[in-house]
Amino acid sequence: MSVLTNNQWEILKDILKSRGSVKRYDTNYELPTGELEEILEAASLAPSSWNLQHWRFMVFQGKDEQEELAKLAYNQPQVSESSAVVAILGDLRADLVAEHVFSPVKEAGFLTEEAYQNLINNISVTYQDDRRARDEAFLNASLAAMQLMLTAKAKGLDTCPIGGFDRSGFIEKYQVDERYAPVMLISIGKPAEPARPSSRMKLDQLILPKGKN
Repeated sequence: MSVLTNNQWEILKDILKSRGSVKRYDTNYELPTGELEEILEAASLAPSSWNLQHWRFMVFQGKDEQEELAKLAYNQPQVSESSAVVAILGDLRADLVAEHVFSPVKEAGFLTEEAYQNLINNISVTYQDDRRARDEAFLNASLAAMQLMLTAKAKGLDTCPIGGFDRSGFIEKYQVDERYAPVMLISIGKPAEPARPSSRMKLDQLILPKGKN
């Protein structure tokens, strides 16, 4: 396991502290396709329940595409002005990839046939509960979303997670399969204005006592 040096830890803390939700972007900056792919690759390394990797990405890049998308996001400027927008979708039927995910693990000898069958069965049973399936989709897709934003910040870019958009309209316009639920949009680019400062609650306000709260 790699352990950060003091200098690396300070760099990581700076990334965590300096990440903010940027609303106005430099419209002259073009995000290279290769760099965007690196960001998405890093996001896809996020953890997920049973390693089912519930996230899916839909990329919007270019003035026309982003202006059309902005109509579904109540014309928020970060959607049309940023260099790209990534829609994060959650897989409501992530159980369907279980065999694909775990067969190589079994074949490599890390799972017995019995353990493999029990695992597949447990996942199948869980996904018979639609509410649980939706919770898992949003929970795990959000982990990838956070990893995407931190990776972008490490590369000198800024982002903004956007939950305020017409999800039904998004599904209809972009013909999203019913298997996938839109979770959020994330704008990416170079800032024209810094993120608005935000206050943070103290740690002792965030740690709840056991028992009645």
